[in-house]
Amino acid sequence: MENLTEQDIKKILEEIEYRKLVYRKQALEAVKEARAQGDLSENFEYHAAKQDKNQNESRIRYLERLLKNSRMVEDHSKSDEVGLDSKVTIYLPEDNLEETYKLVTSIRGNSLKGYISTESPLGRALMGRKAGEHVRVRVSDSYSYNVMIKKIDKSVGEETDTIRKF
Repeated sequence: MENLTEQDIKKILEEIEYRKLVYRKQALEAVKEARAQGDLSENFEYHAAKQDKNQNESRIRYLERLLKNSRMVEDHSKSDEVGLDSKVTIYLPEDNLEETYKLVTSIRGNSLKGYISTESPLGRALMGRKAGEHVRVRVSDSYSYNVMIKKIDKSVGEETDTIRKF
């Protein structure tokens, strides 16, 4: 079962609506236009248009299933604790390195953007902790590491990125 925030659900519903009302019509029109070009057995445009249409329908079904099999979660952390959508600066003493992450639901996790899932080893270890605390992050039975929470920013605004994948 997937954990989703109200914001996640809103973005998924927006994508479904877009795919059904806008993208689906465009894909069907592209199939019609390609079909009108003649011999379908050697018509690359027709096969590409059909594939695009089918991928859109698959994405709609995936998103609808995701919503059906998910639960809405909210952040109940205190103002001085790491919680969902908190931006956290940590210090890694082994590497003498500082890194900043935003804790998000797994569907929004994207390490390249600095978004880590609250279900990841680091995310789980940080949840509910306070600035100044030393935390042991257990990755596996044989590997763990220590971090120190330097700063927690809970005033992070709405994201401009979307879950939408076109």
